[in-house]
Amino acid sequence: MVLASLRNLRSQWFPPAPTFTEDNVPPQDGRVFIVTGGNAGVGFELVKMLYTTGATIYMASRSKERAEKAIETITTAAPAPENPGRIKILLFDLNDLESVKSAAASFAQQESKLDVLWNNAGTGGYGVKPGATTVQGFQAMVGMHCIAAQLFTHLLIPHLRAAATTAPKGSVRVVWTSSFLGEGGTPTNGTDFATLETGTPDLVQNYAVSKLGNWMLGREMAVRYRADGIVSVAQNPGNIRAGSYAGTPGWVMMLIGPLMYETKLGGCTELYAGLSPEVSLEMSGCYVIPFGRIRADEDCPRKDLLNAMKFEAEGGLGLVAALRAWLLGMVSIAVIDGIDMDEHDREDI
Repeated sequence: MVLASLRNLRSQWFPPAPTFTEDNVPPQDGRVFIVTGGNAGVGFELVKMLYTTGATIYMASRSKERAEKAIETITTAAPAPENPGRIKILLFDLNDLESVKSAAASFAQQESKLDVLWNNAGTGGYGVKPGATTVQGFQAMVGMHCIAAQLFTHLLIPHLRAAATTAPKGSVRVVWTSSFLGEGGTPTNGTDFATLETGTPDLVQNYAVSKLGNWMLGREMAVRYRADGIVSVAQNPGNIRAGSYAGTPGWVMMLIGPLMYETKLGGCTELYAGLSPEVSLEMSGCYVIPFGRIRADEDCPRKDLLNAMKFEAEGGLGLVAALRAWLLGMVSIAVIDGIDMDEHDREDI
């Protein structure tokens, strides 16, 4: 167990250089992408790479002004790409489910399909104050990273299904952003639902549990929508120099700072998860590690988490299905008008 944990840590904290970059991506003309949090950090680097492929990219951002500035930076950079895409703004705030609902509706008014959704937006472990809640009153980390991301994905299922009817097999995807802390900073079996609802005084553990939640949601969605041809994967972008570390104590940054990598490398992890041919429909539910590699389950030292993610019919704890049901229940409690939480679902799992 100890040796397995050390090997896993070494693999993710000291990864090899990426082998899949924008130079490996074929033209994506006619394809439609969404990158949440695409105006800064890893999301910005991802959008910048996608811009060279000819695709239409929706940059989902809380701020129109920051998004416009980010788009200007990308589109005016030299040299200009041979096959530039189009970048459009989608106003989107994970902290408010009404904003999430509006963003999905705005997208639906403009597009008939969605090829890849990158659930990239989020905040770091010290990005919120103790006891912070979302607009609807949910514990901030779980509210933003899990409840809001699940709702946004849920509302976009018809567009993902529409894309999958004509797209090459395995090319329609949802990418969930996890973290090394999702496995390295969570208790046995992950968490319990009481803790999800209230959080703990430990900000980093709240973050870690929410990132484990993203990994679990990626697994659950892979099973639920495999028959529709939709691939779902979770990924750890890596230890990246990004704004998500804002508020982190100085002594912590002194320790991890030398082990952090340039932001573009995190973008390469996400690019791989969303576009690499190695992430096939058969590999749906896999976990991608820095800077673009699929980690086999046998190489994961947290067997308790893998067992928690297995459905009860498979002999596991079934926590992924329970988590998704709990999250959608929280949305219903929030009384978000006009959302049928049973719509778009498959029940044959």
